[in-house]
Amino acid sequence: MSATDSLPFPGLDQGPDFEIENRFYRNGEEAVAGVDEAGRGPLAGPVVAAAVILDPDNIPTGLNDSKKLTERSRELLFDEIIMTSHTSWASLPAALIDTINIREAALTAMTFAITKLPVTANVALIDGRDVPTGLTNTGRAYVKGDARSLSISAASIVAKVIRDKMMMQAAQTWPQYGFEKHKGYGSKLHRDAIEKHGPCPLHRMTFSPMKTMALQNKKGA
Repeated sequence: MSATDSLPFPGLDQGPDFEIENRFYRNGEEAVAGVDEAGRGPLAGPVVAAAVILDPDNIPTGLNDSKKLTERSRELLFDEIIMTSHTSWASLPAALIDTINIREAALTAMTFAITKLPVTANVALIDGRDVPTGLTNTGRAYVKGDARSLSISAASIVAKVIRDKMMMQAAQTWPQYGFEKHKGYGSKLHRDAIEKHGPCPLHRMTFSPMKTMALQNKKGA
């Protein structure tokens, strides 16, 4: 099997299943983990990655790409995943994202998440096209993996719920930005708040509009 499994694939609209994992288990692998991240696109906050090894005999019902679920559904599934699966997560802050770029930050967080699992994953199913450098021996990349693999979809839910909770906490420290509403994404509310108050330590200064704002301020100095 190649390191990257690409489009097209039939039945994508039917939701994720456990077939990819079962192929590895039938080949003798002992632990197959799904890996995904949340927070590549926001203007503020960390990127969070999660790794999940599902119990093949006790898979929560309703797993799907986190973006296709309601907030309430994600939270309920999060609790089930934590109770029934081996789970870990890792995050990298905005300052490090600005230093190494968001792609590398996301891949690094994925590597950290895998290494923090309480059991060793023989295979890591990774959402996207890239296998992190630290996972070249065990990693397999799957485009739209969160819509294909139940393990990846579980990881997407864990990463999303944890990141949302982090942004809810951030809203208590920086209430002027409304992080509890947009979770750091570039909504009009968020952009207007940045324009009014300037950036805070959670903002990614290499992302627009902060980058543009910094350039304008430099010109006006």
